Parts: sequence; structure tokens; C-alpha cells
Amino acid sequence: MSLKVDTNQTEAFMQALDTLENAFPYAKKMYQSDLFQAAARVMDEEDGMKFLYQHADRFDESGIFEGGPWAEPSKLEPRLVAGSLMDSGMTSIVEILSELRMVAIAKGNYKHQNVSKEQAKEFLNEVMALNVDILFPEETEASRIEGKQKEKNRAERLFQFLADELTLAPISGKLLKEIDDLVAQRPIMVNRIVHMIKNSRSLLDKDIDEQDKRAIKRYVRAITCPTKKCQKYQEPCEYRKQLKEMSDKELEEEARTFAKSMRETGLVSKHHVVLVRYLNKHREKLLPEALRLTKKGKANAEQHADIVSKLITVAIHPPMRQALYGLACMLERGVLSSTPVIPGLKRLIELDLQPDVRKVLLNSINGNEGITANDIMMAGVISVLGQPLGVGQGMNPTCQTARGISLWSLHAPGYLLELIPRAARDGDVDVQFEGQRIHSKNLREGLVNDLHEELDPVSLILVPHLDRIYGELVRRSKFRGDDVHKWVNPAFYGDWIPRGFSSTIDPLTGSIADYPGFVRLFYATHHPEYNNGYELIYPNPVGIFITNSFGHMLGLHAVSIQRIAKDSNGKYRVYFYNPNNDSAQDWGQGITPTVTGHDEIPGESSLPFHEFAARLYAFHYNPYEQGDAYAVDNQFVEKVEKLAKESWGEKYTWVDL
Repeated sequence: MSLKVDTNQTEAFMQALDTLENAFPYAKKMYQSDLFQAAARVMDEEDGMKFLYQHADRFDESGIFEGGPWAEPSKLEPRLVAGSLMDSGMTSIVEILSELRMVAIAKGNYKHQNVSKEQAKEFLNEVMALNVDILFPEETEASRIEGKQKEKNRAERLFQFLADELTLAPISGKLLKEIDDLVAQRPIMVNRIVHMIKNSRSLLDKDIDEQDKRAIKRYVRAITCPTKKCQKYQEPCEYRKQLKEMSDKELEEEARTFAKSMRETGLVSKHHVVLVRYLNKHREKLLPEALRLTKKGKANAEQHADIVSKLITVAIHPPMRQALYGLACMLERGVLSSTPVIPGLKRLIELDLQPDVRKVLLNSINGNEGITANDIMMAGVISVLGQPLGVGQGMNPTCQTARGISLWSLHAPGYLLELIPRAARDGDVDVQFEGQRIHSKNLREGLVNDLHEELDPVSLILVPHLDRIYGELVRRSKFRGDDVHKWVNPAFYGDWIPRGFSSTIDPLTGSIADYPGFVRLFYATHHPEYNNGYELIYPNPVGIFITNSFGHMLGLHAVSIQRIAKDSNGKYRVYFYNPNNDSAQDWGQGITPTVTGHDEIPGESSLPFHEFAARLYAFHYNPYEQGDAYAVDNQFVEKVEKLAKESWGEKYTWVDL
């Protein structure tokens, strides 16, 4: 099979390799740079890794690694691989070539006197286990802030090559843990989860732990065929024919099995959609079973049966099958009973969309099967109304807008259903700011120039407009002698944002001023033992310092505090919505947000109160609902300050007042 790689690039690499191999030992360093540059160009080709691997047995002999830390593979450390791969210089190129050499040793294509096949396999297995996030790219704020897209693309190609050439069996446990954590958050966009599950299928015929094997089978069934009937009739059209032959009892059993799988994993099979569409026309009384609704959900479905039936007809199709889970959640939330919601939904069904909106929506699914852009939009609306904490920012630096869509879905669905037609039909969204009306159509730039379009349909429609408005609000609030979010957040999100505001960064000097006072105020306004028992009514949009696993500061990020409560162990935790929808969080110093295990609801992350406080830089509060800041125990303040100073605080000058 011929490789998809530019022959000009491969010929240049082979020439550089021959030159380096034939050079005198003392002169090899002179030619290494040419070889690395040629290799880098090959790596950027579709099958570049495969081509380079074919020549990996020559790397050592030619002198590629001579004089550098990769010269002796027996001394290499798996934990250092990720850092080298993300280096913007030649280091990342040499690291990739080193991994390809290790694959050649592991597969017996190259014998090294100091590294055995088994040792090479063990090394590569540990490298893959430590870097699951590269094999299945994450959407964390760290990955966006750190950038280095070219290095990331090459690293991802390398790890896909490693997965193809070796096996994922040794990391099955870690892979499943990653899937479990992602599934627990119930994101609207599940592409990464499905990709991981499909890759894990290859492990079913490997020698892995039986418990892991059962878990993989459960996930595979969830995205394919959870029932025996659909396993037998895997083509949706054939399965639909069989539904006509089933008795009510058989249909009920199908409905229950599908619903159980969907509720346990948050994942939807296309056959489940076929069943629901059939029931909607012929056995509507079984719909609650097919969605596994509680009494509340059933009551909501029965009360609004006509619109529920219409939504299924319009929006629930195999290409948008995840909207079925959104529909179940929406009914459980009782959103349809909110006065503006049903009229808002009906308006969207026949809305005249702008051509650019229609195009981006149609491009968001694979194979439209006669589905319209309005159908896709409706599926997205259902998902957002059902899963407010499942809204994600994708690979975009738009945490503020994702946070807004989530907040409005939770507390102002009518307002959200006003924004969508204004953006989709009119090409404009506007907000009032200090007596002036700001229109998105009159703004050229936002905070992101090139939107990464792997987003839910509602975000695809709204984010370009909301991002421009948010950027304009930031520009108008600059140079006021305080953090811009003090004015921007209430104007952007709505009147429920408290007007009290505190930031630990001095906007004039950029230094950290009166940090103990900042910490005390946060405790006095948010900690139940110090704030006179006031509870959060609405999510509080706050700013945090993002740090990597070493505690080093990467940048600033927007999250929302959803609630503060004791977990089952009696410890106070901050439960927050993180727009990046990713479980792979390690903020250093042992600070690791969790998404399960501490009473989190789907979509929440949580941290012990003091750990969250140690990453906080700005928050809103109600000045009339706070306790006495002086009453906060000094040991808590000192503990938070120590964590702060030894992490992100190293980047700032600290001023004691």
C-alpha cells in the first residue's frame, strides 16, 4: 500500500539521512540540523510517521541522536516525553524520532544492545499511559493557553501511530477511567468519548482485566446496539421493519433496555432514535419508558404531549441522536412549563435562517439524510435546555460565552430562546450597556478570530455574536482603575449578577495587593460557616488562575460557582461549572478537581473550599449578604496564601498592605 506522503519531502529526508550517515564522526553534528528539518516536513504529511518508521533502524547508526540526551535509549524517562514533544524547537522532532526508534526495537525490527524488545514495549506503554490526553486530544483550558498547534498535531499523529502499531491493552484501565470521568459530566458534544470507545473495541480480543472488558462492552453497546433485536438487525431500516412486527410487550422491553443504557452512560444509539420515532407515531404511551422518565418527567411529557411529539418529529434523528438524551433531561427539568419556552420553541421550528447559519449547521453533521438546518438547530436547543452544564467551549477561548449559554439555560430559558432567533434569523444580538445599545452586527472583532466549529448547534449560532459583544464590553470598560469584569459581567449575563466585586490583581500595577483581605472576603461571602448562612441563588461567574500539573501559571479562565456544600465526608467543597467539559485536570500542588466521588451532579467539578480559593482571582458578591471577614481563622488564610504564592503567585509582585 502506497503511503500518502510528498515524494519531494521523502527524497529530501533520505538524502539528509544518507549525508549524516556517511559523515565523519566529528562532523555529524554539522548535518543533524538538516536531517531534523527534513524529518519535520515529513512528519506533517498524512503518513509521515509510517515513512519515518520504515527507516528507524538506521537512526542510531547514522548519528541522529549523537551528542544529545537521546543517545542512550536505556536512560530515557517516559514522564519527560510530553514536555519534549511540546517544545517549540528541534527537541520535539528528536523526541518523535526517538519514539519511532523505540517502536522498531519493540517490534523486533531493530536490535539494540542495551534495550530489549520487552523494555522498549514497557517504555512505550508507560509513555502512552501518561499521555492519554495526546492520544485522545482534550479540550482543557491548559491545552488552549499553551497553544503550539504544530507540535500538538505532530504529537497526536505520533500517538495514533503508536496505537496502531502496538496495543492499548496495557493502558486499558487508564483509558476506561478517562471515559468514565468524561461520561460522568454528561457533555452535549460526545465526539471525543465516542472516539475513545471505538478505539477501545480493539481491546476486547486482548488479554486485559475481565472487569475492564465488561466495561468496554457496555460502552460499545451504548453507542451501537444495546438490545438483542438491534444487534440482530444492525441496519436502522431493517430494525424499523422489525418494530412493526413486535408486540407491545416486546416494544416495552426494547424501550426499557435502550433507556437504561442511555441513562447509565449519557450516550445514545441511533437505533434508540429509530425506536422513539416509531413509538411517537404508533405507541406514544411507551415514550416515557423509552426515555426512562421519573414521575415529574412523565407529568411534564403528558401535560405537553403535543409539543413533545412535534419536537421528536423535527429534531430527533440518527445524526443528532444525542438530542434524545437532552429531551429526556429537558422533561425532567420541567422546562416546558416555563411560560416563554413553548412559544419560543415553536417559533424556531420554521425560523428563516441566514444562509451562513444554515451552512454552518448543515456542515456540523455527517450525512444530512434529508435533515434541515432548522432540525439541527432544534436538536441543539433541546440539548442545551436539557443539559445546561453540558455546554462546552470546545477548542475556543470562549469560556465567557459558554458560561452565558449555560447560565441562561438554567435560569432564563426564555431569554435564551430570544437570543437564538435574533442571531440565526436577524444576524444580530444586542445588549444595553450604560445607556447605550451595542449590536453584534456592528462589531468586527471579538476575543476569537477563527472559531473552531466542533460545538453544539446553539453555540455555533450564538458564540460569534456573543464573543464580539463580550469583547466590546471589555474594550469599553478598560482604563477605569479596576478589573473590567466588575462592569462587563452584570451587563453581559444579567441583573442576577451581584454588584459587589473583588479582584486580587491591582489593575494599575499588575501586582497582588492585600491578598489576605481578598481571601477573608471570599470566606465571609461564600463559606457557610462565615457568611451568616446565605446560600447562592444563581451561579456566580468567577475568574481563576489556570495552572499546569507543576503549579505553573498558564493564564486566566472563567468558571461559575454553582453551589457550596458539604460532601458526604462532611468537608465543604466548591462545586463549579467549567466550560471546558474535561476531566483531565491537574492544577499542581495536589489540587485536582474531581467530577465524581464527592456528590457532584453531572457537569459539575469540585474542589475543597481552600483549594478553590487558592486559584481564585476575582469574584462577585452581595455586599448586604456577608459575614465578618475578621472572623475568618488565620490558619485558613495562611494555608490559601501559601498555595497561591508557591504556584501562580511566582509570576506576580506581592504587596502587603
